[in-house]
Amino acid sequence: MGKNVNEHDTDRHEDQCVFCRIIAGEIPSEQVHADEKVIAFADLHPQAPVHVLVVPREHRRDITELADDPELLAHTARVAAQVAADRGNGDFRLVFNTGPDAGQTVFHVHAHVLAGGKLAEGEL
Repeated sequence: MGKNVNEHDTDRHEDQCVFCRIIAGEIPSEQVHADEKVIAFADLHPQAPVHVLVVPREHRRDITELADDPELLAHTARVAAQVAADRGNGDFRLVFNTGPDAGQTVFHVHAHVLAGGKLAEGEL
């Protein structure tokens, strides 16, 4: 299992955030990757044969906040590519929902990795 929230993470941790609670090990998940910067786990309601969320350990509201840390954003993208290679054929779609009107329901930035087959243009 992945590392729990450590002292470095606590300044960017929100007690009521479901993803912060998954990172802390309070809520179980089907983890497929964990390192010091991000965790990745299977989406509970998959929209593709492979549907994994890559979630930075530090709480950031959305992609606009994550963009303030280009290194962490790049690491998130690299992990997404590795997940797609490990679980699919390496081709993938990477989606960040930003704001409620765009479909964001958990306000902790997360990348949806969609892979594992031909994804039609216009499909999630």
